[in-house]
Amino acid sequence: MSSFTHFNEEGRAKMVDISDKTPTVRTATALTSVLVSEEIYSGIKSGTMKKGDVLQVAQIAGIMAAKKTSDLIPMCHPIALSGVDLHFDWQETSSSYKLIIKSNVKTSGSTGVEMEALTAASAAALTVYDMCKALDKGIVIGETYLLTKTGGKSGDYTRE
Repeated sequence: MSSFTHFNEEGRAKMVDISDKTPTVRTATALTSVLVSEEIYSGIKSGTMKKGDVLQVAQIAGIMAAKKTSDLIPMCHPIALSGVDLHFDWQETSSSYKLIIKSNVKTSGSTGVEMEALTAASAAALTVYDMCKALDKGIVIGETYLLTKTGGKSGDYTRE
């Protein structure tokens, strides 16, 4: 078991010691999507949803989630974030309305912010669902994935 980084010699979970890692600027961008009905799309776009401005609340939820990632994911280190931002974009087809949520997270530290970016995007998507479920419980949250990351020992990554 000792060859696994998150297990100690007794085979029990541990948080990896990052004290010897060199602090560097690290960024991560994650992406997810939310597929909604025309009624929800129109309500969000026009600002007439009963629970308020859906994208504004989702923005704040994503930022708060990034800051709380280490409280949610057991082996994540609590880290000081330099910045968190989310962007929303619509993809419209003849039969669907897909909200694309992109989260960007940055720090200068000894560990990466991939989990914070993924958590931010996920929480924003869940918030959209929560604020719109009264109109349609069939909302679909799509694939969530890391788009890019920079910095650290493992170097940069870009999803192809």
